[in-house]
Amino acid sequence: MLRFITAGESHGPSLTAILDGMPAGVPLSSEFVDRDLVRRQQGYGSGGRMKIERDHARMTGGVMAGYTTGAPISFIVENLDHIKWRDRAIEAMTIPRPGHADLTGAVKYGYRELRLSLERASARETTMRVAVGAACRALLAQFGIIVGGYVTSVGEVNINDANDDKVNPAQFEQRFAAAEASDVRCYDPATAERMRARIRQIMEQRDTLGGTIEVAALNVLPGLGSHVQWDRRLSSKLAAAVMSIHAMKGVEIGDGFAEALRPGTQVQDELYVENGEIKQRSNHAGGIEGGISNGAPIVVRAALKPIATTLNPLDSVDLVTGDAVKTKYERSDFCQVPRAVPIVEAMVCIVLADALIEKLGGDSIAEMKPRFEALRRLRLSDLPMNAVAWHFGYEL
Repeated sequence: MLRFITAGESHGPSLTAILDGMPAGVPLSSEFVDRDLVRRQQGYGSGGRMKIERDHARMTGGVMAGYTTGAPISFIVENLDHIKWRDRAIEAMTIPRPGHADLTGAVKYGYRELRLSLERASARETTMRVAVGAACRALLAQFGIIVGGYVTSVGEVNINDANDDKVNPAQFEQRFAAAEASDVRCYDPATAERMRARIRQIMEQRDTLGGTIEVAALNVLPGLGSHVQWDRRLSSKLAAAVMSIHAMKGVEIGDGFAEALRPGTQVQDELYVENGEIKQRSNHAGGIEGGISNGAPIVVRAALKPIATTLNPLDSVDLVTGDAVKTKYERSDFCQVPRAVPIVEAMVCIVLADALIEKLGGDSIAEMKPRFEALRRLRLSDLPMNAVAWHFGYEL
């Protein structure tokens, strides 16, 4: 349904994205997109480049008079830092940095200059994912779906929410708001202060830190995704999309790996009926069962490794001489985790918007909304059962 591609380099003149498949009639403005771009540039532990760039998404197609037209939407973000690189002779880069795409990119494409890998593999590319995600966020908002996130750990500093049932949407909205008021995007003030202190310490040690992010989608209707094919499962689509983010090393849906440590009776979300509606007592599944949304908040947790570019040099090899050498420093963040929250949100928005369009069909919001209202919900009246014996009936 939805598809997007990005283009551009970290220090090139601009970054570009094209989003295809967006229905007509979605209110969308550069100001709305820019709000998420600004969020992506904020967070304690950011590097020097965030003081240079002032990202602004210029839409050059697919949006007229403030509404999407159904045509592909094109976004352009200028790289203000390009002026420093435009006319200068760039020093040859022959020492690959461990953990980056320097070496693997050279193997893959036969590069004779490692910066060609660096420029495209840079997380600067996520600027355009956030722009595309903002457009998808605007579509989801038309159906009351809210996506937000927060940091749950930085290094070994972790929020203790092991007993959290993650059922209540109001709880998530409170966390989203509290996290946005924090420069480490953590909703708990005491934990946020410990995270800030740990980042400050790692900066003094000339090192880097990773962490974990939790993103939740609220008011998602049941029935998105499918169990009938591996590539139609909503959980697999979310995991792939989030895992595609730079430095991402792990993705969980709901309680994820913690469920592997518990008995089965402690990880299933038991059901009950209230006023004719089926509800879950908990949300260990993270809002997805059998690859299909079940109406509970969809909860995705992502683990980012520490950025591989460190002020303290690492062992490497000069590909020209074959000599053992130390890496050279390239400007980067000390801790990218707070800045990565809007990026994870963006990828979740993109997947959910695609699943919603697949479920509803239609070329415009005007066509989609009546179909949305007519969908089955978790109501006993929507789920009549035959309650009679039957046979498979296949011919042998």
